Amino acid sequence: MFSFPVTVRYMEVDAQGVVFNGWYLTYFDEAMAGFFNHGGLPYQAMLDAGFDVQLVRSEIDYKAGVRWGDPIVVNVSASRFGRTSFVLDFQVRRSAEPGAEVCTNGRTVYVVVHAKEHTKREIPDLIRNALGEPDPLF
Repeated sequence: MFSFPVTVRYMEVDAQGVVFNGWYLTYFDEAMAGFFNHGGLPYQAMLDAGFDVQLVRSEIDYKAGVRWGDPIVVNVSASRFGRTSFVLDFQVRRSAEPGAEVCTNGRTVYVVVHAKEHTKREIPDLIRNALGEPDPLF
């Protein structure tokens, strides 16, 4: 599991005083890039090797609101692998401390594609190695 810290910015909060739902996908995307980097594959190195990933499905379950200035963490873990796709689990928590409140769970399916042609490719070893072993968060 990889933890990506975020401090909620003023512009990310809606009229209800909580993070607007669309920002969670941005948090997940930034955390995904950090997860790859942590796994030894900076995103630019993936592109340079001729590969990219495209989001094809995402689901988000909200459990508690997050507000402006809140320091949160987005935990990331690979949960499943297919031939051309993989699934990342995301979990937004109030802090990195064990037992911290879970605010949001998310799951995203990505497909590996050719970096220029955007056609599907089997998951290459450099991506599979960076993802590590499946370890679902929820």
